[in-house]
Amino acid sequence: MIKYFDGGMGTMLNLAAGELPEKLNITDPERVLRVHMAYAEAGADIITANTFGANPLKYDNCAEIVRAGVELAKQTGKKVALDIGPTGKLLKPMGDLDFEECVSLYSEVVRAGRDVADLVLIETMGDTYEIKAAVLAAKENCSLPVFVSMIFDEKGRLLTGADVKTAVAMCEGLGVDVIGFNCGLGPAQMIPLVKELTECSSTPIMVNPNAGLPESVNGNTVYNVSPDEFAGYMSEIAALGVSYLGGCCGTTPAHISAMIEKTKNIPDRVPEFKNTTLVTSYSECVELGRKSAVIGERINPTGKKLLKEALRNGDMDYILKEGITQRECGAHILDVNVGLPEIDEVKMLSDAVYQLQSVLPTPLQIDTSDPVAMEKAMRIYNGKPMINSANGKQKSMDEIFPLVKKYGGVVVCLCLDESGIPEDAESRIKIAEKMLSTAEKYGIDKKNIVIDALTMTISTNQQNAVETLKVVDYCKNTLGVNTVLGVSNISFGLPGREVVNTTFYTQALGAGLSGGIINPKSQSMMNAYYAFNALSGLDDNCTEYINSSVAVETAPQTSSEINLKDAVVKGMKDESALCARELLKQKEPLEVINSYIIPALDVVGDGFEKKKLFLPQLLMAADAAKSAFDEIKASLASKGTPQVKGDKIIIATVEGDIHDIGKNIVKVLLQNYGFDVIDLGKDVKCETVLEKTVEHGARFVGLSALMTTTVPNMEKTIKLLHENTDAKVFVGGAVLTKEYAKMINADYYAKDAMESVRIAQEFFGRE
Repeated sequence: MIKYFDGGMGTMLNLAAGELPEKLNITDPERVLRVHMAYAEAGADIITANTFGANPLKYDNCAEIVRAGVELAKQTGKKVALDIGPTGKLLKPMGDLDFEECVSLYSEVVRAGRDVADLVLIETMGDTYEIKAAVLAAKENCSLPVFVSMIFDEKGRLLTGADVKTAVAMCEGLGVDVIGFNCGLGPAQMIPLVKELTECSSTPIMVNPNAGLPESVNGNTVYNVSPDEFAGYMSEIAALGVSYLGGCCGTTPAHISAMIEKTKNIPDRVPEFKNTTLVTSYSECVELGRKSAVIGERINPTGKKLLKEALRNGDMDYILKEGITQRECGAHILDVNVGLPEIDEVKMLSDAVYQLQSVLPTPLQIDTSDPVAMEKAMRIYNGKPMINSANGKQKSMDEIFPLVKKYGGVVVCLCLDESGIPEDAESRIKIAEKMLSTAEKYGIDKKNIVIDALTMTISTNQQNAVETLKVVDYCKNTLGVNTVLGVSNISFGLPGREVVNTTFYTQALGAGLSGGIINPKSQSMMNAYYAFNALSGLDDNCTEYINSSVAVETAPQTSSEINLKDAVVKGMKDESALCARELLKQKEPLEVINSYIIPALDVVGDGFEKKKLFLPQLLMAADAAKSAFDEIKASLASKGTPQVKGDKIIIATVEGDIHDIGKNIVKVLLQNYGFDVIDLGKDVKCETVLEKTVEHGARFVGLSALMTTTVPNMEKTIKLLHENTDAKVFVGGAVLTKEYAKMINADYYAKDAMESVRIAQEFFGRE
């Protein structure tokens, strides 16, 4: 039987402007309880506690509010979900909230509600990193089931770029019990997303849409899908195969009652188990097994003098450039190994992982023999990483497998044990089988195991290649498990190593190799890879071969060739500052801005609008541009040249709304395009916006609202500005649509931060 959640809380409470719903758990509990009871009487099985926005950033008495909230919900006699929503802040490096601080904030909420609640509901999440922080907080502080519900746009992307498959892979890796969607969209818009979710999830599914899209009627926000229409759409969703249904913004007890009546005879259905091996970053997903993945080997100090020197000097820019170059040469996953005896590997590995995922969306392979370094890096990794490595020694398995179980990941298992590396394939296969059975005891499915058959040089034993390839073939075709090899070891001690490496790599691909750890900057290796895929029917119309063979021939050379525009596009802060400093010795500041920084931001902005790049890349590029601007400001100051202020724009989050993620993103981008942004902050009274607009003589004002209940204040502010100034107003926020913006008389609607820039450029005649 399908289980039913309740519907919207905020829209049922009829909140006054500035009234915070969670506070009512203490100040007006009867009001909250009436809503809970109405949903219970409508047939809901699970009542969601009024704790969505309760966190220590917002309330000093957070624990008291949470406890009161779950106890009120418990009075209905139904199952209670401890509701956890976003903090309202972006995590570093995109924002200013530290990952561990985020875990700590959520931990406080979980501890406050765990004794009464029946499950933890982490909902309305648009960032995989914040999801991970919340899930870890739940898992580390209680034993309750954990549900994760995300907010996707109509194109199937989270705010920070993950598609459904990528987000699900990370959640399943973390051991989430139920995965689904809520908010943002109505049930009709969610149907294609639910279909996609059933195709990639092995976990039970929940779906809690809004009651359609919001509209403004007589100054009030209403939703355009009636209870009967809602029920009709939800029956379609139920038939796709779900376990939990409910509602979000705009849904009422009538919506829930109608939905239950329409779907009560549709059986619940858990998706079929998906035997796919997935490695992800925050926005990209690599599937091992369909065709072989290229794992870039260049961030590994073995035999690399310059990298060793960079590691000793803490030169992270060198590591970032190696990562960027390998990606541009075709790497799908980047191996990250910083193990040197004379450095602090625990700190360096975490730093490298953090910095690489700050500028690159490429999934990483965390490569270390130190379990402490491994855990720290896995913990702060944004996605589902590849882990290199465990082996057949009992100590290794007992140290590494629990980490894989807790944090999720695809673990590379080396065919060696206490007796060393066997020479023959049969003995290595026995070790592989032992590792698979031990991993199963730890609750790790074999789809998250990758066997490294181990490549031994043929210079010491000519049978080494033959024996290794036997293991690869057996793992692929008999054990049904994926494989990986460090290819270049095969030629150690021989002349003309590239020829041997390329030939062996091609043989391994033919044997079914799932991932080759190779140098993607090697033209012969990459040509072999693309040619093999074309010959094996894995490259439609030979498209990748045609495109990538050209790309490899003109592959980026040394990192020193990166210029300011490239550095900004790639989000490299230190490199951007250095390039700007050098350019300012030859060029005027305005030329540096107009010829390098603005064109770079345009490239990133265009990629963002076309959904080729996502919010993290947009913000990292903005951060890099800021580093360059800081150099320009310092140069002007040293010469006594006054800085020219750009066109003024006032921005604010409207009264009663404390969410300012979107506004802060808009601010950063507008500033980087040379606008003089006056940020009034969040929860800003209408009169204050008017006062500051007049005081600064601003002609352009941006208003943000995330909450349905605060949109009337946006309308009121617009009216006040139009009646008393000539200023034009642009608006944005999760609850707004273009039609809604027209209804409240906004002059412009910005669907995202980049469009705010385009609108400002149009308004000030900068196009």
